[in-house]
Amino acid sequence: MLRLASKRLLGLTSREIPSRPVQVLPRLYHENVIDHYNNPRNVGSFDKNDPNVGTGLVGAPACGDVMKLQIKIDEESGKIVDACFKTFGCGSAIASSSVATEWVKGKSMDEVLTIKNTEIAKHLSLPPVKLHCSMLAEDAIKAAVKDVELKRAKLKGNSSADAANAPIEKAADA
Repeated sequence: MLRLASKRLLGLTSREIPSRPVQVLPRLYHENVIDHYNNPRNVGSFDKNDPNVGTGLVGAPACGDVMKLQIKIDEESGKIVDACFKTFGCGSAIASSSVATEWVKGKSMDEVLTIKNTEIAKHLSLPPVKLHCSMLAEDAIKAAVKDVELKRAKLKGNSSADAANAPIEKAADA
């Protein structure tokens, strides 16, 4: 018996067991994810010291994704005139960042706080295992708005207590 097993291992027997081909199923991403991954919109960065630029830096320790999203606000209208991002992460995280920068342009800071991760996930058709990527994008938007509000409060000469609390309340309401 041992001799037969050894011969089979070495391939010296004439009686071979046919091996079944292993079928590997590809993981398919929705075309919107692929489009934003292959052609990301608004990659780059602004000067973080500009008082009209808000920077949101968020990360997901579980998967290692890190997202920096920046918004540039028009002083007079208060609307977001430009947005950019830099993301270190998977294709879904990059696509979520790209979509977020597209969606915030032309909107007020209050309007962008209504953008929910579920909307981004639905637009990109993200599977449940990738929902954290859209959550990062939503969190980055909120952090960028909070940052620019803090900067503006400091410029107006508000007390440090008021400046620190105003954006937190704003983000909590969203």
